[in-house]
Amino acid sequence: MIQWNNDDELFELMKRELYTAVIGDIMDEMGLYHQFLPPQIRPLDKRMMVAGRAMTVLEADTYGDDRDGGYNPYMSKPFGLMLEALDDLKPNEVYVCTGASPEYALVGELMAARAKTLNAAGAVVNGYIRDTRGILELDFPCFSYGSYAQDQAPRGRVINYRVPVKLGNVVIQPGDIVFGDVDGVLAIPQHVEKEVIERSYEKATGEKKVLKAIQEGMAAAESFAKYGIM
Repeated sequence: MIQWNNDDELFELMKRELYTAVIGDIMDEMGLYHQFLPPQIRPLDKRMMVAGRAMTVLEADTYGDDRDGGYNPYMSKPFGLMLEALDDLKPNEVYVCTGASPEYALVGELMAARAKTLNAAGAVVNGYIRDTRGILELDFPCFSYGSYAQDQAPRGRVINYRVPVKLGNVVIQPGDIVFGDVDGVLAIPQHVEKEVIERSYEKATGEKKVLKAIQEGMAAAESFAKYGIM
């Protein structure tokens, strides 16, 4: 039986023992069919993994210079509430940003550097990142559509954070577990996280046995009949 005492141990264990495919399979078995984020959200480097709790950020597009109009005082700030959201990151949290059109970058090197100093786990954005070389040098896990240098400053504002957000078909609540690797990113709702992780570990252990059996010559049908895993 897998055990952990705190989030530090949990997320290290997940990165060491689990992968998105096995977690996704378990959530399918539990009837949680819409937990994978859009498939175009990929790691900046294929070796990157992210495991942490969602610090959700809601972005909105702006058009032109709106500093002199409107009723929302935060819209007069260059990035809205982005700096406040960034500074509010806690250890093991993932900066999860969505709401904007994919026409500009939502995370750059300086943001990644600040997040890393706060011991955040990474960033997952429903759009692009920029400053790729700098982020790679920081070794800060970033998952996005890819890299695109166009800045958000004149084009978007963060309008809220630590609120429920939706990426594709996935509703993410603040504090849900976000886990990503080379095969994609998924969200694990808090109320089922213990069961999901325990069952995922059990299946991952079983898959190692199946792999060994197949490598030793066991037929696929025979291995499925014996282990119930494929």
